[in-house]
Amino acid sequence: MRNPAKGAEQPGEPSGISRRDFLQNLIAGEVLVGLISPVPADCQVSPEPLPSDLTRGTRLDEGRPSATALGTALARAAHQILDRPRVLEDPLALRILGLEKESDRREQLIGRYRPQGALRAFLALRSRYAEDELARAIQRGVGQYVILGAGLDTFPYRNPYPGSKLRVYEVDHPATQAWKRRRLHESGIEIPDSVAFAPVDFEKQSLGEGLVGAGFRKAEPAFFSWLGVVIYLTKPAVLETLRFVAALPADSEIVFDYCVPPAGLPDDLRAAHERLARRTAEYGEPWITYFEPQALAQELRQKGFMQMEDLDSEEANRRYFKDRADGLRVNGAGRLLMARV
Repeated sequence: MRNPAKGAEQPGEPSGISRRDFLQNLIAGEVLVGLISPVPADCQVSPEPLPSDLTRGTRLDEGRPSATALGTALARAAHQILDRPRVLEDPLALRILGLEKESDRREQLIGRYRPQGALRAFLALRSRYAEDELARAIQRGVGQYVILGAGLDTFPYRNPYPGSKLRVYEVDHPATQAWKRRRLHESGIEIPDSVAFAPVDFEKQSLGEGLVGAGFRKAEPAFFSWLGVVIYLTKPAVLETLRFVAALPADSEIVFDYCVPPAGLPDDLRAAHERLARRTAEYGEPWITYFEPQALAQELRQKGFMQMEDLDSEEANRRYFKDRADGLRVNGAGRLLMARV
């Protein structure tokens, strides 16, 4: 996950709104992928107070966990409560946040996320799509799963496959990863022997070095998911990661989400996107990298990917949200892409 921006009281930030309030306002129904609000102070998710960085927006390189990781986990938990049928079945989504038995806090969570259907839908969708593709990869004999920017993803702890069939590697910023391991311990969620942790800062460290140090086997194919990360990285960092995956053996695959440039959006979505992009930049959390679908497909082909699927909102709604009574659906600039070597 991307490092949180500096705190609300830093020089140069607009007056009249705190960093915490800004993050909470970002998802008032007009957003795409990315910043999610931290949990409010009166809705703590563990018996101890949440770290101050989750309400003041301090940086990961100061040893703090990621506010976006927490926000994404909250949205997945809200999906388990609010939406029927569920796009993503995640029986650990509430438990990892300490909300499984806290009915009052669950009600506050529902109140917070009820208006934010499109964003909640996309966050559930991207995990479901990645897990669907993973299942197909395992059927082809792929036995390694790498979760890039894992955050509070719970798949490794509800993994239906035996360790002899699937080894899971969690890659994330060291601070976020340490925080997750504390949450697992506090929630009583066992870490299976099939899980390995690889702490890596995508902008500063080699992904390959981090993975090999965790036991990753470069001579064997692997499946990668990379969700909620690309828009916050520089283009060279994105392309270097894709180059690494493309150099792996045949049948290796990656699923990631990305955003198209706002110029190609309908007027209402473009205006909302540009307004939010300006505000995130003012608060030190810029959206950095966008891709045109055709140009991205060309980049992937040049790097050696042989098969691709680019899932836009229309196809995602047809495949995953068709004929829903509650009207839950995705929209906006976010897309999902599968690329296979």
